[in-house]
Amino acid sequence: MKSTVAMLVVMAFVFPGCGKEDAAPAQATNQASGNPLTAPVDYLGAVGSAQKQAERVVDLANIQRAVQAFQAGEERLPTSLQELVTEGYFPRLPSAPKGMAYAYHPQSGRVTLVPATAGAGAAR
Repeated sequence: MKSTVAMLVVMAFVFPGCGKEDAAPAQATNQASGNPLTAPVDYLGAVGSAQKQAERVVDLANIQRAVQAFQAGEERLPTSLQELVTEGYFPRLPSAPKGMAYAYHPQSGRVTLVPATAGAGAAR
């Protein structure tokens, strides 16, 4: 009896996966080759990508914080990002990553990163 129960428990864990197609593996954002010889290069590439992403996030957060400070001090949203600089709420706008531009939405006070062709004039 105990061996039958044990066999059923084992079958419950083994057979549910039988006959099912495996889902497509998740795509990694870093194209690591898996080769131990290139591991240091893959690692450095991943670190560089992470650093660039972190800089984007920090720059956006700083600009958004300056918009909020402007709104608290002036009791209105700035009409443009450049107004943050001219009024002294931000020393200078950080440069956007290559191929990107800051888009400011004066109605909501939201700042986003967009492809340069779509938002090149929006960061003023």
